[in-house]
Amino acid sequence: MHKSHATTVIVWLKHELRVNDQPALAWAADLGARVIPVYILDSSEGIRPLGGASRWWLHQSLLALRGDLPDLVLKRGQAAEILVALARESGAKTVIFTAAMNPNEQARDAKIMLILQALGVDVVVVPGNLLCAPEVIKNGSGADFKVFTPFWRACQVWLRQHPPVTTTKPQFQTVSGVASDRLDDWGLRPTRPNWAAKWMGGGEPHWQPGEAGAWARFRVFLDHGLAGYATLRDQPALPHVSKLGAHLRFGELSVRAMWQAVQEHMQRHPELTKDGEKFLAELGWREFAHHLLHYAPDLATKNWKPAFDAYPWREAPDDLKAWQMGQTGYPLVDAGMRQLWQTGWQHNRVRMVCASFLIKHLRIDWRAGERWFWDTLVDADPANNAASWQWVAGSGADASPFFRIFNPFGQGERFDAEGAYVRQWCPELARLPNEFIHKPWEAPALVLLAAEVALGQDYPHPMVRHEDARVAAMEGYAAVKGVNGNA
Repeated sequence: MHKSHATTVIVWLKHELRVNDQPALAWAADLGARVIPVYILDSSEGIRPLGGASRWWLHQSLLALRGDLPDLVLKRGQAAEILVALARESGAKTVIFTAAMNPNEQARDAKIMLILQALGVDVVVVPGNLLCAPEVIKNGSGADFKVFTPFWRACQVWLRQHPPVTTTKPQFQTVSGVASDRLDDWGLRPTRPNWAAKWMGGGEPHWQPGEAGAWARFRVFLDHGLAGYATLRDQPALPHVSKLGAHLRFGELSVRAMWQAVQEHMQRHPELTKDGEKFLAELGWREFAHHLLHYAPDLATKNWKPAFDAYPWREAPDDLKAWQMGQTGYPLVDAGMRQLWQTGWQHNRVRMVCASFLIKHLRIDWRAGERWFWDTLVDADPANNAASWQWVAGSGADASPFFRIFNPFGQGERFDAEGAYVRQWCPELARLPNEFIHKPWEAPALVLLAAEVALGQDYPHPMVRHEDARVAAMEGYAAVKGVNGNA
């Protein structure tokens, strides 16, 4: 539609909880309209409910957004019904929202468009929070990419030809007095127990949901965390990670603005080019995951490679519980799972190790792990979470081969050589010397005694021997026909 004056417009904020570089708000401002900004906790069919940690983050993010948009309207229910009712009540003749990034949401949005247009309401769909829309990134045959490296090369070509353009903070007037739900009535925060009680206090981590907190964390990362990122990001005890995933997931940061900021930072600091390009490639992995979800909306529930339907998973609820609670007997795995439970976040290298342990040591279906991370991660993204679990399982696109089985203590010795990460999250092992911090079962009795560690009491024995687990996993892998070494 051509931009022209409109008296009142509805801006449906969806996953973009910010005001800077917010295309929907910018479009409304250009119309010279009064704006009704609305966030809908959507219960429409096909829309996956948020997990517990994400619900907590959403509560805090909406509180922060109200600081910039005091007239923000909150509604809970089916998006189509709410938008129709809001348009009728307000007399708004235009509804603006960002493009959906997966087919389930696209189907919902298509129905909403038809319903609104039938009522005489114009619908404007603006770009979502991606660098490259799935429709524009194709291989030489015009098909979607299945492998990350050529996908990312194609994205970079596109970005050079179409540099991301950001908008300044729009100026507009909001409509006051529109009926809104009370945020507290949504029950997004945990109460019994309140496992997030310390998430916004001091200590680690100090989360600050919202756009201001997102930019504060991003600037700290650029100034202090980016240097060395390319080589040090795999060491979980070091601060060379951005922790920006949740801010991106809820659209508190524009990925276009991030792209521009990193490019400008590399121009000012050319010695950081390698680190900056590695960070941009991680944004590329996010793009790849969303492109995969665009073509496979059931990515969280169905093997991307159907051959993996034959894998003989174990039903082992007690083993799953031990993994969830960080009681596997493998210190790096346990440290990661405890960090996740206590903070709502887990270091990326450790995510891979923990996922590999569940899938390949315990032979528990990757979907059980995906559901746990969906519930416990503040940055649980519908594309990244599912694509990453399938990558580790070997069932996904450009996947890690199934026979690549992480050695948990080997990974610990390589990436946490001094044991600082394990000591932080498994304090019962803190007195063990470096030699045994990742393999306490090999420590002599006198060493365990001096460290005040009684295996089986203070800390569990390993659930399974690594060597035995590898053999069993490979036997299961043999059942997956037609995948062979390219899983």
